[in-house]
Amino acid sequence: MKKILLTSIFTLFLLLGLNHFEASAASNTYIVKSGDTLYRIAVKHNTSVSNLKKWNNLKSDTIRPNQTLVVSNVKADAPVKTQSNQVVKTITVTATAYTANCKNCSGITATGINLKKNPNLKVIAVDPKVIKLGTKVYVEGYGYAVAGDKGGAIKGNKIDVFIPSQKQALQWGKKTVKVQILKS
Repeated sequence: MKKILLTSIFTLFLLLGLNHFEASAASNTYIVKSGDTLYRIAVKHNTSVSNLKKWNNLKSDTIRPNQTLVVSNVKADAPVKTQSNQVVKTITVTATAYTANCKNCSGITATGINLKKNPNLKVIAVDPKVIKLGTKVYVEGYGYAVAGDKGGAIKGNKIDVFIPSQKQALQWGKKTVKVQILKS
């Protein structure tokens, strides 16, 4: 019961909180609401249904509430400061990548996010002593994300960025990047 409640609260946080990452590139993802259609989402984000299907690897027009869709192929490479994403602190970390598509991977994060069902979410694994779980961040070279997972090897100023493809996760390698911790 406690895990279900935590998952529900965190999902609500994602639905409400991540929608505040509106900048010139706007958020390139959209969380489907009840009653949405691909057509309405395409019109709202000035794109086409065929682009939405291509960017999200959709084989049909079926979408589900709480599903995260990529709605733009534009990737912001620098955060735009707005009132809703003020930088509280910047830290330098060692960043590696992980995926949910591996043998014995459940795809469920420490905060209950199902990465297999939501492969387009930007989630990082952190040491909660350094970055609290649930914190919104901007990761250099990755984009806006939420600190939604932790890992046994993630201690101190280390993070893991979630990348859905195992090939792309391996290509990420090991990097030193800046992480901006954003005001909630």
